[in-house]
Amino acid sequence: MRVRASAALVALTVLSVLLVPPLVRLDQQAVDLAAKLLAPSWSHPFGTDDLGRDLLVRCVYGLRVSLLVGVAAALAATVIGTAVGATAGALGGWVDRGLMRVVDAFSSIPHLLMGIFIVAVFQPGVWPVVVSVGLTHWLSTARIVRAEVMSLRSRPYIDAAVSGGASRWRVALRHLLPAVLPQAALAAVLMVPHAMWHESALSFLGLGLPTHTASLGTLIQGARGSLLAGQWWPTLFPGLFIIVPTLAIAGLAGAWRERINPRRRSELML
Repeated sequence: MRVRASAALVALTVLSVLLVPPLVRLDQQAVDLAAKLLAPSWSHPFGTDDLGRDLLVRCVYGLRVSLLVGVAAALAATVIGTAVGATAGALGGWVDRGLMRVVDAFSSIPHLLMGIFIVAVFQPGVWPVVVSVGLTHWLSTARIVRAEVMSLRSRPYIDAAVSGGASRWRVALRHLLPAVLPQAALAAVLMVPHAMWHESALSFLGLGLPTHTASLGTLIQGARGSLLAGQWWPTLFPGLFIIVPTLAIAGLAGAWRERINPRRRSELML
C-alpha cells in the first residue's frame, strides 16, 4: 500500500510538472494587483500571492525548478561519491586513508554552512545551487560505496581475478564498480528529496535562486509577510509541494532499499 501510494504521488508530481503549464494558460509572472492575495477559489484553486499571481501555476513551476536542482545535484554528488568510495575501497592502503581523511574533514563542516559559502561565491542561479548541493552531499555515498567495495574484495571471484594477473584498476572497473552501481543508484534517489530541501532552504535564506524565480523556497520566503497578516495559502501550498513529493520519492526509495539489501537498511540511510 505504501509503495503504491508513493508511486501514485510521484506519477502525479511528474504529470503536474509536464502538463499543468501547457494546459493552464496563465503566465506565472503576470502581475494583477487587483487580484492580490485572493483566497482559494474555482478560478484560483491555490489562491493568489501578494502580486496577484496564480499560486497553482507558481507552485508547479517552482516544483519543476526544485526537481531539476534535486536530480542534477543528486547525480553530481553520486558520481563524486562513487568515484571516491570505489577508489578508496579498491586501492586501499594510503590512498584509502587519505581519501577517508578528506571525507572526515568535509563531514566536520555543516552542510548548510558550506553550501552558503559556495553559493555566495557565485551569482544566484540554478547551477550554483546544484554545485553547492553536489559538493556537500557526496560523503555518505562515498562511505557506502567504499564499505561495499571492501566487502566485495574478499569474494573468491575477486581473488581469482587478481591471481590471474588482473590489475587493481581492471578488477575495480570490471568487477567491483558494476557490483556497487545498484547501491549508488539508490543513494542518488534517496538524495533527491534531501537536495530539494537543501535548495529550498538556500532560496528561503535569499542565497539560492533569484527572488523572481519561482522555486518552492522563494515562494515560501516571499509569503512570510502574508502569513503574519493571516493569509495562510501562500505558505501552505508551496510547503505541501515540498513535503508531498519528497515523502513519495523517499517512500519508493525505501521500498527499493529493502528489496536490494534487506539486511543492511541502516547503512543506506543518508
